[in-house]
Amino acid sequence: MNWTKWSVLILLCWLVGCQSTHEFAGTLLPEPQPAPDIVLASVDGPMGLHDFAGQYTFVYFGYRFCPDVCPVTMGKLKQVKADLGDRGDEMAVVMITVDPERDTPEALAEYMGYFDDSFVGLSGDQEAIDAIGKPFGLYYHQHEGSAASGYLIDHTARFFLLDREGNVILSYAHETPLDDLLHDVKYLIETQ
Repeated sequence: MNWTKWSVLILLCWLVGCQSTHEFAGTLLPEPQPAPDIVLASVDGPMGLHDFAGQYTFVYFGYRFCPDVCPVTMGKLKQVKADLGDRGDEMAVVMITVDPERDTPEALAEYMGYFDDSFVGLSGDQEAIDAIGKPFGLYYHQHEGSAASGYLIDHTARFFLLDREGNVILSYAHETPLDDLLHDVKYLIETQ
């Protein structure tokens, strides 16, 4: 077979979908796992992760007084949503507090509004937060901060993506680049 025929064959293969499959920036779970069906408090009343069915939903565990990791993560997710343009409403962001003592539903709503008015903050008692966090491998530990900050909380920096049916499908490191996140969400929205 000469080079022209090989070139045509390669082009034809690419056109009919033989190109490589999508490589996700996050860790793809071998099998989707149903998100916990636990109801927490939001500024709009009781809410659970099942309330976001129909959207791709990022779930993050953090708190308002976090000096670095939380605002960076929320800023990335804000930009992903903005970069989706008209399809941005197909993505939701939920932050579940690890500091329910200070993070009331009202305070969380104000904090999330700094990033995007559609982002939702959930709070609850420690037992409910631990229960919803356990399947996600949540870790957090309160320790002394400064006089200005009050106590601080070390916590899991990973965040998770749920599919439209409310199953956990991907886990992302805090350091995941914005462009990679956007690439994954666009791929899912356009192909699923």
